[in-house]
Amino acid sequence: MAKRRIDSKREQRISMEIVVDAYTEEECAMAWYCHLEETLSFPFEARVRQTLAASPLRVSEQVCVTGLAHDQLCRFAIFVRAQHNQRDLVVPLAQLVPLRANQSTRLAVSDWHYWCDQGYSF
Repeated sequence: MAKRRIDSKREQRISMEIVVDAYTEEECAMAWYCHLEETLSFPFEARVRQTLAASPLRVSEQVCVTGLAHDQLCRFAIFVRAQHNQRDLVVPLAQLVPLRANQSTRLAVSDWHYWCDQGYSF
C-alpha cells in the first residue's frame, strides 16, 4: 500500500504512548500487542479493506473479530482471530476495518493501519 502523508499527531501518539520504550524489534512487537490487547473491545464486526497473501479473505467480505491471535504469532505483524462463514480464521489486523466497534477500537485499528501503511515494521 502507498505511503500516506505524515500525520504528526498520530506519529506523536504512536511514539509516545505505544512504542515509547521499545528499542528492539521484539519489544516493538510486544508493545503493539499489549496496546491492542488493552484497547480493542471484542467481538467487533469488520470489513476486509485489502487482500493479503497471509489471508483467504477478499475485499468487502465481513468477519466477526473475536480476539487477538497468540502473542507468539504476532512477532512480525498483528494477527486477530475472526469468524467468517462459520469458520475460525487467523488473519492480519492490517486487512480489516472495524464496522461496529467502540471509539478506542476504531482508533487503535486506525493507528495500526497507519503504522503499516507508512511501511513501519517491528
